[in-house]
Amino acid sequence: MHHVVRLTLPRMPSTPGAPARAAARREGADAPTELISAAERLFAEKGIDGVSLREITREAHQRNTTALQYHFGGRDGLVRALVQKHMHTVAVRRAALLDHIEGRDDLCLRDGAAILVQPVVAKLTDDDGGPEFLQIAGELLNRTQRNIDPAEPVGPVIYDHLDTLDRWSAVFEALMPEGSTGPPLHRRFAVIRFAHIEIGRRARVGPPIDVPLFTHQLLDMVAALLGAPLSEETQRLLAARGDAR
Repeated sequence: MHHVVRLTLPRMPSTPGAPARAAARREGADAPTELISAAERLFAEKGIDGVSLREITREAHQRNTTALQYHFGGRDGLVRALVQKHMHTVAVRRAALLDHIEGRDDLCLRDGAAILVQPVVAKLTDDDGGPEFLQIAGELLNRTQRNIDPAEPVGPVIYDHLDTLDRWSAVFEALMPEGSTGPPLHRRFAVIRFAHIEIGRRARVGPPIDVPLFTHQLLDMVAALLGAPLSEETQRLLAARGDAR
């Protein structure tokens, strides 16, 4: 019997209260917090490259037009700070789930899918910019077609401060089909990117969201991708690639 790691998700907040929550956050907030919150809203609405730094500064109600450059150094620094803000809680939740399964010998790839996906899905119900972050992270990963440098804006999605994806890989790589991990297939990264893009798409659709149904459907797909066997043709092409080298 498969044992799926469970994470309790908070209830989805109602849309009508969102302006009041945003106003409450603005009251007494410091400039970096205001700028990140403004960037979350605008990047999610218009895309990362569709928003000027001046728009963000104005949306954040900053009279000092150089505040963004002062605190973040520019667009890349702002995006990275935004991603770090949310990946902190994702990493803490994922680390707790990894601690919970430590020592188990009955793990399956659906457990791996749950540990990868559930901490990110929880952001759907985070009223401090969670759905906006999901859309932004999905955009960042969707346009990444190479190895990610830890220092770039999207870096914290893969290299969080608790190294949870390294821990996750160490546990579940052995359950994946031989040859599917590492170059040239990079299946783990492809699965991570797929999950973020799909969750970001759902965040863009907005409420109401049947979180349990969405989550388990996504777990089904992620587990299937992690465990999909390599076809004979794929194995032949990999072998030919190895021989050519």
